[in-house]
Amino acid sequence: MSGVRQIVLGPDAADQRLDRWLRRLHPHLAQGRIERLCRKGEIRLDGGRVQASARLAPGQTLRLPPIPEAAPPAPAAAARAVSDADVAMIRAAVLHRDDDLIALNKPPGLATQGGTGTLRHVDGLAEALRFDRDEKPRLVHRLDRDTSGVLLLARSARAAAALSRAFRARDTRKLYWAVVAGAPAPRAGTIRTGLVKAPGHGAGGEGEKMRVVAAEDVAATEGAKRAATDYVTIDAAAKRAAWVALAPITGRTHQLRAHMAAIGHPIVGDGKYGGGGQENLGAGWGAQLGGVVSRKLHLHARSIALTHPNTGRRLTVTAPLPEHMARTWALFGWRPEDADADPFEALAG
Repeated sequence: MSGVRQIVLGPDAADQRLDRWLRRLHPHLAQGRIERLCRKGEIRLDGGRVQASARLAPGQTLRLPPIPEAAPPAPAAAARAVSDADVAMIRAAVLHRDDDLIALNKPPGLATQGGTGTLRHVDGLAEALRFDRDEKPRLVHRLDRDTSGVLLLARSARAAAALSRAFRARDTRKLYWAVVAGAPAPRAGTIRTGLVKAPGHGAGGEGEKMRVVAAEDVAATEGAKRAATDYVTIDAAAKRAAWVALAPITGRTHQLRAHMAAIGHPIVGDGKYGGGGQENLGAGWGAQLGGVVSRKLHLHARSIALTHPNTGRRLTVTAPLPEHMARTWALFGWRPEDADADPFEALAG
C-alpha cells in the first residue's frame, strides 16, 4: 500500500478527467471508490476538494491517499487476451474510422469501461482496434452498459483532447432514440430538474442510482446538479408506447433514463428507474410492455454530429438499431427511414 502522495502533474495530464487519469495509474480502482475518495476530501487538487470529473492541467498538485495495491491476477486472468470472437465483434462494430477517431456501434450489454466484476468492456477490447497504431484508441465519453449506439474513441492524445473540449463546449450533437411506456403529453418539450447520486450497495458503490430533485431545490440539495433533456415524439402505438428522440442538453449520469421516468414514461426495459410492471398506477407507467417485446433496455445512441478534430469539417455518424429494438420497431410498424435525421430541427422549422 502506498502512503499519501503529492503528485505534480505533467503534460500527459492535460485536459484529462481526474477519474480516467487515476484509473490509468491504478487500474484496479473502481469508479465508485474514486468518487467516494473525492467526496470525503481524501483526493485533493491544489489543496482543495475536487470532483472525479474535474479536468486536470499540467503543474497542478494532486494529493492521493494511501491506495492498496491490486491483488495479483489469477493465472487464468493473467493469460486473458482478447478472443478471436471478440476481435471480430468489436471490429464489426466500427461505423467510422480515420486517422484521428473511431466510431463504434456499441452493442447493448457491453460495458464501456471495467469495474468491480467487469472483465469484458470496450476499453479492454480496444486493443483490437489499434490497426496501424502503436497504442489502442482512447475513450472520450461513455455509454451505460445496456445502452447501445454511437461511441467515440480517439486515436491520439491530441485528438482525445480536442474531442473532450468539444464535448465540454457542447459542440457535439448527440441524438438518442428510445421506446417509452405510454405516450408523453405534450408530444415535445424540455425536462429540467436536478439530479443527485443516491449511493448504491457494495464496496464499489454498485447499484448507484440518480435521484430527481425539483429544479427549485437544486441549490439547497448537496451534490445535486442541474440537468436538462429535450424530447420529441416521433411516433406512437396508441397511448401504450411511443418512439421518442432524446437530446441531452447536459450530460449527467443516467440522465435520459431518470428524466423519462420522472415524467411518468420510463424507457422500456429500464427496471432501475421504471420498475418491472406494465400498469399505469397513477404516477406513471411501469417500464415493461409485455408480450413479445424484449425486456432489454430500449435506449440507443442514434447519432453524433461533431466538428472533426483535424479537418474541421462537420461529421455525423449514425448507428443502426440493435436487434431487440429493431424487432420492436417492426412490431409497431415503425420505420427508421421515416424519421428526420434530427427531428428537433424539423420541429423548430
